[in-house]
Amino acid sequence: MNDKQENVLVTQPSIPNLEEYVTELQGIWDSKWLTNMGQKHKELQSRLKDYLHADQVELFTNGHMALEMSLQAMKLNGEVITTPFTFVSTTHAIVRNGLTPVFCDINPVDYTIDADKIEALITDRTCALLPVHVYGNVCNVEKIDEIAKKHHLKVLYDAAHAFGVEYKGRGIANYGDASCFSFHATKVFNTIEGGATVYSDQEFGTDLYRLKNFGIRDEETVDAVGANAKMNEFCAAMGLCNLRHIENEIAKRKKLSECYREKLKNIKGITLNTIQEDVKSNYAYFPIFIDECEYGHTRDEVYEELKKHHIIARKYFYPLTNCFDCYRNQYDVNETPVAYRVSKGILTLPLYADLEETVVEIICEVIKDFAK
Repeated sequence: MNDKQENVLVTQPSIPNLEEYVTELQGIWDSKWLTNMGQKHKELQSRLKDYLHADQVELFTNGHMALEMSLQAMKLNGEVITTPFTFVSTTHAIVRNGLTPVFCDINPVDYTIDADKIEALITDRTCALLPVHVYGNVCNVEKIDEIAKKHHLKVLYDAAHAFGVEYKGRGIANYGDASCFSFHATKVFNTIEGGATVYSDQEFGTDLYRLKNFGIRDEETVDAVGANAKMNEFCAAMGLCNLRHIENEIAKRKKLSECYREKLKNIKGITLNTIQEDVKSNYAYFPIFIDECEYGHTRDEVYEELKKHHIIARKYFYPLTNCFDCYRNQYDVNETPVAYRVSKGILTLPLYADLEETVVEIICEVIKDFAK
């Protein structure tokens, strides 16, 4: 990269051809229906149900509101066992519902919650589990399901990284009581900004719908305290466009991921993201773990070296959510030592559908040369 080169960002949104999006907008102009569950909203709901192999889909203005309101619709009290190796939204959603997060460590292979450590954290106050699928890696859904049934716990998956992922031929959203997706601009599938909850229980779905729409039951009855978290028609239109191209976008990501793997596979001190058995990946991110002792440089030094070459990687996830200032002195990071270690060595490299393979090769060369 030369000094005049524009920065290569860690991610870039997938967007359709402008003409395609404008064509999709024509129906909105004709109907003059901009929000409140219009035609585009309903069509996207239907198409997502098909794509995700889901019973029911509820759309939201963003992924966080899907998560926060799903917890609220579950009518929980007490403690929720979750992971600190996640975006802060996961923890905030628990706390903003008046619930107490209890942090379980992660496993060092795929960075998801360590299912073997969950039961030791269960108390008489535990009401739910909130595991997180990380980088498109799938949690140990079978073990989690076994634990939840044994202890009569709700399971809500944060699936923000797992859109389109399948496990043993089954859509990942079909595990647990519900799964929440983010359709933020940085995700594999985006609606500019948006999110969704996938579920099967109709009573839960009714409560969820009312929570996102002011608690309204009918034209004259408001019998719950709800909020306003409805996806608008413009975002739904973007989603309809992007959904048409999703498999092609994932295929491009796969090709780039394979290029990264080939170029970085023999660098001492660099651990690549695991390839999980029976998982159809969405190639959402390309994380590497940097072992300072073996590689010869810290993760932060690699981050700064890449930046010198106009390559903007991301320390994702760092810090752990149990280390953030807003939760200071409430949690002991030493209780999640694997997560803490991984957070200090993890770095996600640029990955998006329109990234050029030659740029991936340059990124890998910088990492190789820095090791020398």
